[in-house]
Amino acid sequence: MTLAIGDAIPAVTLHDADGAAIDLKALKGAPLVVYFYPKADTPGCTVEAQDFTRLAPEFAHLNAQVLAVSRDTPAKLCKFRDKYGLTVRLASDEDGKVCEAFGTWVEKRNYGRTYMGIERSTFLFAADGKLAREWRKVRVKGHADAVLEAAKAL
Repeated sequence: MTLAIGDAIPAVTLHDADGAAIDLKALKGAPLVVYFYPKADTPGCTVEAQDFTRLAPEFAHLNAQVLAVSRDTPAKLCKFRDKYGLTVRLASDEDGKVCEAFGTWVEKRNYGRTYMGIERSTFLFAADGKLAREWRKVRVKGHADAVLEAAKAL
């Protein structure tokens, strides 16, 4: 499944690093950024989480929530958060249902090897719960800033 601009937030539930349930539909009413990253505590994923953490006060000023999703366990996310002092909310999609709902679980190729993995992607939902913007195959440098600018334009 792939989301299109104007689609509603998928009706899915995740768990954050502390194990608390997160119902995405319940987050409707304020802008919401959902970004997917391949694996906690890897170089690109760490920089991306640090960038969103650095901008957290500006997202909060817009009443926008930021949710970072990977297939890592909540325990691994907790270690990742604590190691780097991250304030962005990390969420676990261990069974991959959220990745499927967003269309981010894709076939990847690296050094001649083909495998399934998370495509680094970001989705910006407006306060009405409709998808306003998406970024696929994200390059980390400057990305969090671009998402913030798009959120300001809502």
